[in-house]
Amino acid sequence: MKSFLIIVLCISVTCTTLAQKPKAVEAMKNETAASIQSDYDTYKELALEIWDYAELGYKENQSSALLARTLEENGFAVETGVAGMPTSFVATYGSGSPVIGVLAEYDALPGISQDNTPTRSPVDGKSNGQACGHHLFGAAAVATGIAIKQHLESGKLKGTIRVYGTPAEEGGNGKSYMVRAGLFNDVDAVLHWHPWDKTGVIGTSTLANKTAKFRFHGIASHAAVAPENGRSALDGVEAMNAMVNMMREHVPQESRIHYVITSGGEAPNVVPEYAEVFYYVRHPKKDVVQSIFERIVKAAEGAALGTETSMDYEIISGSHDLLINNTLAENMNTNLQRVGGVIYSEEDKNFAKTLQESFLKKAPDVSDAAQIYPTGSLPLSGSTDVGDVSYMVPTVGLLIATWVPGTSPHSWQAVACGGTDIGIKGMMVAAKTMALTAIDLFTQPKLLVDAKEEFIEAKGDYVYKALLGDRQPPLDYRD
Repeated sequence: MKSFLIIVLCISVTCTTLAQKPKAVEAMKNETAASIQSDYDTYKELALEIWDYAELGYKENQSSALLARTLEENGFAVETGVAGMPTSFVATYGSGSPVIGVLAEYDALPGISQDNTPTRSPVDGKSNGQACGHHLFGAAAVATGIAIKQHLESGKLKGTIRVYGTPAEEGGNGKSYMVRAGLFNDVDAVLHWHPWDKTGVIGTSTLANKTAKFRFHGIASHAAVAPENGRSALDGVEAMNAMVNMMREHVPQESRIHYVITSGGEAPNVVPEYAEVFYYVRHPKKDVVQSIFERIVKAAEGAALGTETSMDYEIISGSHDLLINNTLAENMNTNLQRVGGVIYSEEDKNFAKTLQESFLKKAPDVSDAAQIYPTGSLPLSGSTDVGDVSYMVPTVGLLIATWVPGTSPHSWQAVACGGTDIGIKGMMVAAKTMALTAIDLFTQPKLLVDAKEEFIEAKGDYVYKALLGDRQPPLDYRD
C-alpha cells in the first residue's frame, strides 16, 4: 500500500508539472502533425513500394526488410526474426518508462491482383494484392514511430517508443506468437489502426476465432472393381461436415463456422485415400470459440469412427476477441477530431465515381470519407490478432477511410485505392492521430494509470493463453 501511495504521489506531482505546460504540449502536437505531413512523399513512396511487393503472410521478406531498414536508418535499434518468424521485427528507441508500442502490418492477400486504376485490371504476372491495406498500416506505424523518436531525441519526451513488425495477420496470427513470446510484457500501451471505408475510433470488439485443418486417412481402391476394399477419406470429411452443419442449430447465434474442402481425392473412380477440410470457428467470446471447437473435434472423431478412417488435425491459428479500452479510445477520438477526416481532391472524386460503377449496390457519397464517426459506431465483424495484444496491454485503435466509401476490404477496389493518393491520405490521418495520442501517453501519466485500471478490471482474473496452443508459426501456410 505504501509503494502504491508513492506511485500515486509521483504521478500527481508529474501531472501538476505537466499541467503548467499545456502550451508546450500543444506546440509539440502541431509540430508533429506538420512534420508528418511534410514527409508525405517519403511515406507515400514507402507504402507504394510495399503495395507493389504484395507479399503473402510469412513471405514478406522485402516489405519487412524495408520497414525495418527505414526505422534503423532513423536511429532505432532493430531486432529481426523474433518469436520464430523470419519476417517479424521489433524496433526500439529510447529507454525507461513509459513504453509505448505501435503495431505494423504488411502482408497481402492471394488472388486479388489489381493495378491502381478504377476499373478491373489485374497486373500481368502478379496474383497477390494489398486488398486490406496493410502496406498503409505498416508505413503509418513507421511514420508514427519516427515522429515520436524525434521528440525523444530532442529531450521533449522521455521514455521508449517501440514499433512491432507483425507478419501474417491474414490467417497467420503473427501477433499471437509475439504475445506468447513475451514481447509485450513491459509495454504500457499499444496503438494500432486499420484501413477501412469510413473513419472512427474502434469502440466495439472483434470476433475471437480458432482455425484448424482436419485430415482424414482411408484406404485407396478401385471404386467400381473393388469398392468394398476401400475406406473413403472423403466420406470422413463429408460425414464430419454433415454433423457440424447439424450442430449449427445448437450453438449461440453469434457463432460463425466456415469450412472449405481443401483436398477431396484425385479421381472419381479411385476411393480417396486422403482428404482434408479447413475450418474456422468464430464468436465474440474466446471461451465460446474454444467450446465450439472442441465439439467440432468430436464430430471429426465420430466421422472417422463411422467411416472406418483415421483422423488427425492441425491448429492453424487462433486469436482473442478485442478488449476495448474506453479510456484510451476517448483520448484517441479527441486527437482524431483534431487531425480531421480524409479530404478528396477533384481527381480523387473522379476516380471514386468511376470505381463506384463496379459496386453491386449503391455507394454512399464520396464526401463520406471526410466524416468522423462516433467511437464504437463502426462495428467489426471479423477477427484480428490484435485481440491477443489487447489481453496483455491496454490497446487502442482506429479505422481510417483509405478506400472509397462503400468498398469492402479484400476486394480489387481496395487494392486500387491503396495504390493512389486516396489510400495515402488516409494513411497520413492515421499516422498523425497515433502520434498525437502517443504524445498524450508520454505527457499524461494519469492517462496511463486510468487505462491500466480499466484494463485490469475488464480482463478480470483471466490469464492469457494462446488459442493456437504451443504450435510454432506456420511459415508455410500460404504454400
